[in-house]
Amino acid sequence: MSRIGVLVVDDSAVVRQVLTQVLAEDPAIEVLAAVADPILATERMRLRWPDVIVLDIEMPRMDGITFLKKIMQERPTPVVICSTLTTKGAETTVQALSAGAVEVVTKPTIGLKDFLRESQRDFLRVIRSAAATKPRRVATGAVRRSEPQLTGKPAVVPANLKTTERIVAIGTSTGGTQALEEVLTQLSRVCPGIVVVQHMPERFTAAFAARLNSLCEVEVREAQNGDRVIPGRALIAPGGFHMQLRRSGAQYHVEVVDGPPVNRHRPSVDVLFRSVAKHAGPNALGIIMTGMGDDGARGLRDMHEQGAHTIAQDEDSCVVYGMPKEAVKLGAADEIVPLAHIPSSIMRFSG
Repeated sequence: MSRIGVLVVDDSAVVRQVLTQVLAEDPAIEVLAAVADPILATERMRLRWPDVIVLDIEMPRMDGITFLKKIMQERPTPVVICSTLTTKGAETTVQALSAGAVEVVTKPTIGLKDFLRESQRDFLRVIRSAAATKPRRVATGAVRRSEPQLTGKPAVVPANLKTTERIVAIGTSTGGTQALEEVLTQLSRVCPGIVVVQHMPERFTAAFAARLNSLCEVEVREAQNGDRVIPGRALIAPGGFHMQLRRSGAQYHVEVVDGPPVNRHRPSVDVLFRSVAKHAGPNALGIIMTGMGDDGARGLRDMHEQGAHTIAQDEDSCVVYGMPKEAVKLGAADEIVPLAHIPSSIMRFSG
């Protein structure tokens, strides 16, 4: 079995040295080159195209986002972003995920050598997982709805209307930033209230929600404890916290809570789905999309058993057919549909 060929692109000589040493510890990985910028990377890629690219964002001559978009147009390849965790960096990294990167590794501004060596096992796992993904060609520019924008975001809808009883719960991981953008940008403001868990590092979800909010007709925001779930609003679980659905009379709201990781994740899709099964039952639509592992599979089964309609994204449209595959194996999905059909399924559910 051939080894995973990895190309490291980072303008820091220290990062290149340490990452090369870390990657060399895994016999299944071969470091093809470690270069300082995308121009040099392009030259090396003519010799052999890598299986995985580890990419910094801020570099001389060409920034990482431009290089990533170029790769995803020419020859989609698994790209792991290795980025400094800052507010500005979070916004840029979300752009990278939306442009097609499959994973993010955050690096500190100080103590970099120790951090990378201490995180070696996790980093190698990320590289191996990335090699198993199937990145999709990303369209240039976000797809916007053709309907005219009237008054911006939807107004709060009275709690006693029937549509407020309907909830859409979405869970996704690797490849989910692109998938969610494709789904949410196609929804109108009359869609049911939506709650979302996207596996993403802490502090990135606010930037992710803000980006989606700028592209969508529906309101998209990072959830805060006690937020109402209403038509035309999508709440994204904040990184580092679990999100659960609760019901008070005719109104739904979310609880954002601390707690240990579930299925190695916080937020966990299973935590959200199980709460939706309990408090919304047949009034809910559950959707599990592209992602590594099995988080959400059992929770989707719980929703199915409580009368919710459940959907799994099909293999061909997934970047990683992991979470949906496990849900299908458990008999948790009523339907298996391509990503392009999920928005219409949500709008049909609105009644």
